[in-house]
Amino acid sequence: MKILLLSSSPRKENSQTLLLAKEVLKGCDTASVKSEIINLHDLKIEFCRHCEACHKKILCCPIEDDVGAVLKNMLEADAIILASPNYINQITASMKAFFDRSSHFIHCKRLTGKYIIGVVCSGSGEDDEILRYMKHYANACGAQYAGGVSSGVPVSDEKKKEGLNLGKMLTAAIKEKKLFPEQLSIIETNKERFKKVMEKRKDDWAEEYQYWKDNGWL
Repeated sequence: MKILLLSSSPRKENSQTLLLAKEVLKGCDTASVKSEIINLHDLKIEFCRHCEACHKKILCCPIEDDVGAVLKNMLEADAIILASPNYINQITASMKAFFDRSSHFIHCKRLTGKYIIGVVCSGSGEDDEILRYMKHYANACGAQYAGGVSSGVPVSDEKKKEGLNLGKMLTAAIKEKKLFPEQLSIIETNKERFKKVMEKRKDDWAEEYQYWKDNGWL
């Protein structure tokens, strides 16, 4: 079992957001879990140019930076923890730039069968909007959102315990292959919409169209 933690705080190891996300990792069953932490601010992440290259040829991007390697790590993980501080009631620019570069995941629901957890910290404590956005991203990529935790700063012992319990719940969800029916309905509705797009763009997005055919979605 592999759990990948993506943190977008520019404070990196001094980040309260990362501190809380690490509590989630602590709650996971360490005997059977392999975890990896990636600080997005350690990486080179350029903006998406909307060239559609990754739709024509899967995971092929002309931009030479670190995004491709992280996307492959996500495909290898059973669950992904998204950790971001609250920047004007939204995720950080680095995480949003990374999300924009993963549009192939949305087109082809590449995170199907995986789980996503959200972690947010802020000075205001008004973090629900960001957790909802992380859930939206998860479902858009085909993943199920297993829950989230947010905290004002500094992170309290109570919030650390909440993060720990969330980690335990995440591990259980992976082992039990837990289903969230309401989210699965959203994912299927989204897939039906993209089915029409794929059929319309089949000559332009050859490999994504073939991916859909190979999965029996067309």
